[in-house]
Amino acid sequence: MAKKEEKLIARNKRALHEYEVISKLEAGIVLTGTEVCSLRENNCQLTDCFALVRKGEVWLMGLHIAPYSHGNIANPDPNRNRKLLLHKKEIRHLLEQTREKGMALVPLKMYFAKNNLVKVELAVCRGKKLYDKRADMAKRDAKREMERAIKERNRY
Repeated sequence: MAKKEEKLIARNKRALHEYEVISKLEAGIVLTGTEVCSLRENNCQLTDCFALVRKGEVWLMGLHIAPYSHGNIANPDPNRNRKLLLHKKEIRHLLEQTREKGMALVPLKMYFAKNNLVKVELAVCRGKKLYDKRADMAKRDAKREMERAIKERNRY
């Protein structure tokens, strides 16, 4: 889980709106040197990103890491597929969970752990229906109105 020593690189806010999170898992990611430098400049986009299990390995698709500003011609492709580092037991568990209809592997956030390794918080999610999204928005609005009323009441 998230610790205070971590430095957040990117967060997938859209995923929490689109999906219902079932379980979370921390995974390492295979990167080249200039990609790590680019991540230190917060040049990462997780919005349309997802993960797949293929041949016993977990791959992160659609992750965009912008080329390093001070890099050279050896900068890697910004949209290439990147391998996630997990134990075999964890991969088998993810594969079992995603075999159900409507389940997906979605990265929630990317961060530097306390030992300066890049980590990805991966979640097994189920897609929300439109009425679930509306209910969540209504709850959030009601909570906001209650907080405003309490704040207004405490002013006097």
